[in-house]
Amino acid sequence: MKRKINYLSILLIVLFTVASGCKIYSFSGADYGTAKTVSIDFFENIAPIINPNLSQSFTEDLKDKFVSETPLVLVNSNSDMSFEGKIVDYATKPMDIKAGEVAASNRLTITIKVKFTNKTEPKNDFDRNFSWYEDYESSSNLSDVEEELVEKIIEKLIDDIFNAAVVNW
Repeated sequence: MKRKINYLSILLIVLFTVASGCKIYSFSGADYGTAKTVSIDFFENIAPIINPNLSQSFTEDLKDKFVSETPLVLVNSNSDMSFEGKIVDYATKPMDIKAGEVAASNRLTITIKVKFTNKTEPKNDFDRNFSWYEDYESSSNLSDVEEELVEKIIEKLIDDIFNAAVVNW
């Protein structure tokens, strides 16, 4: 019995020592350094084609990503990390032209310009465009599949933005 206690004590001491020397692990792989707060401005839609729900959906989903996958506190201003930007393109075009010059599918593309500022680690700042698309059958009407396509594209865009800002693999 005494040996088990000694082994257990040694194991616990080793685990605490190792754990105290490591950064806090995040399941998302996020590395936010010493940042404690994040602010995310409303992403205005200035694309030639306006989806009336896109700005609100994108902004709220980006906030949700940071609140749910980091310990950062969401604030309105004066944050350690901040995001601002605009939706600059929302377009659909034919893809996979087949016989008779008819499109087999169409592609919906969304492009978002993002400016990320990290006061705690300015070397990680960026100002760039992120773009993703989803294809849909040309026999489908965009209005019938648009909501589902936009959800998928927003998810991909947010993953890319999150990874660019706080996942440095």
